Amino acid sequence: MTTILICDSRGRVRNAVGQAMATVPGVEHIDCVAGPEELLTRYSHRPADLVLVGLDRFRPSGVEAIRRLVHAYRRANILVFGAANDPLVIASAITGGARGYVRWDTSWPEVVSALADTLGNVSVPVPRQPSSLGVQLTSRELQVLTGMSQGKSNSAIGRELHLAEDTVKTHARRMFKKLGVRDRAQAVAHGFRRGVLV
Repeated sequence: MTTILICDSRGRVRNAVGQAMATVPGVEHIDCVAGPEELLTRYSHRPADLVLVGLDRFRPSGVEAIRRLVHAYRRANILVFGAANDPLVIASAITGGARGYVRWDTSWPEVVSALADTLGNVSVPVPRQPSSLGVQLTSRELQVLTGMSQGKSNSAIGRELHLAEDTVKTHARRMFKKLGVRDRAQAVAHGFRRGVLV
């Protein structure tokens, strides 16, 4: 059975996510905390199988919580969730140690599949998302994805690779299609989760 620890500074969000996670097959216990200090204290007393951390660009505590937890417990399984309105915040969370990212508007089967992918041992009766392990990115596409994972803009990536910004966008579109994602935040999360980025 699976235990889940939810960290978000917004009480209504914690409650909503907790209620949703309670319907996931195999979940035995759900706990909620509001910030980094609480997260570290609670995790130290009862390590959870999965930690869900909410992201909000106006509250940096989510990224801080991830970094501090991973620093103390390198094997912590962390999944971040929130709106995709700030790719740099999401990229910071992923590079800080989160294993994946779930958007607010993600379908319920995709949410459950993401949980299963992150845990690696949860059996869920929903279609799994296609794996990108067999995806072959070109060297340019991988360079663009790496730049995105570092929080760089398309123009900055272009300057670094000596490419026009439109060319970078073309590589990005092709890479998104191969990975089956919609934006750079999902691409970065997908890349780390599937081992395309290290």
